[in-house]
Amino acid sequence: MTSTFLADKRSGPGAEPPPPDTVRARGRARRRALNWLTAMGFQLPALVLFTGLVLLPMLFALYAAFFRWGGFGMPEDYVGVDNFTDLFDNPVFLGDLWRCLVLVVLTLALQLPFALAMAVLLNQRLRGRAVYRMLFFAPYVLSEAITGVLFSMVFAPDDGLADHLLGSIGLDSLGGEWFADQSYVMATLFIVMTWKYFGFHMMLLLAGLQSVPRELTEAALIDGASAWQRFRSVTLPLLAPTIRISVFLAVIGSIQLFDLVWVITQGGPDHHSETMAVTMFQYGFKRYQVGYASAISVVMFGICLVFALAYQRFVLRRDLEGATTTMRGAGK
Repeated sequence: MTSTFLADKRSGPGAEPPPPDTVRARGRARRRALNWLTAMGFQLPALVLFTGLVLLPMLFALYAAFFRWGGFGMPEDYVGVDNFTDLFDNPVFLGDLWRCLVLVVLTLALQLPFALAMAVLLNQRLRGRAVYRMLFFAPYVLSEAITGVLFSMVFAPDDGLADHLLGSIGLDSLGGEWFADQSYVMATLFIVMTWKYFGFHMMLLLAGLQSVPRELTEAALIDGASAWQRFRSVTLPLLAPTIRISVFLAVIGSIQLFDLVWVITQGGPDHHSETMAVTMFQYGFKRYQVGYASAISVVMFGICLVFALAYQRFVLRRDLEGATTTMRGAGK
């Protein structure tokens, strides 16, 4: 009875207020709960869309990859890992892997250095540089379908712009079946890819160049460093995080390339321009071997995932650690 009286006294009108530390702790807990509910309220629509349009289709593709399925009804003919074993016995798919590697190497060796050179050039004080930036970035804004149709006409045999230009300078022998010749189709496709995508990487690198403090390059100039020495010792190290992001996006884009190839060549001639995405589309929507196509999609996802994790672990590690340190310091 005494304990009940004391409890009533503590909670009654004349009860002593709780200590200030307790009040602050309760206030922080309420704010954290409110912030969490607010964040979840904003994230919930995106999470629902991501789950319904990305996560569930990915899980179903993984499930369907273990069945021989034509895409109608539910998968029932379970074949285990046969789709995957058949995949790596398929010379077309093995050729897709080789062509993917070739595109990645060409992109890193030619396309990105060209984008970097143009970014450095357009970072200088040139008359009309805003117009040049717009012109070089404009191809990236065009859809892949428009780009494919455009270059199908540019490289059309005999009547295309490319053959006319070569003929006007006496190099008729270099023209011909640009997209129909097995020896030249991938090189021609890479030219189209470079025209389409280099502007994006150029603008990305240009943004990185503009974040380099001008005081550092001016100090190097005062110390007698040449233009190449300033670029190599000052600009390039500070631009390295942007270059790493550009490399990551270029590699992932090369692995997933589909639109341009499908519009221009549909993988021909004789599979010599096919990519993994084109082969997946051929089997899934042309031959109705959806289980086999799902196995291709799983392999593509696995390649991208392994590359992304390895790249983050070994290449982007320093950049991510710096971002994490900054975020932690801001929260203190």
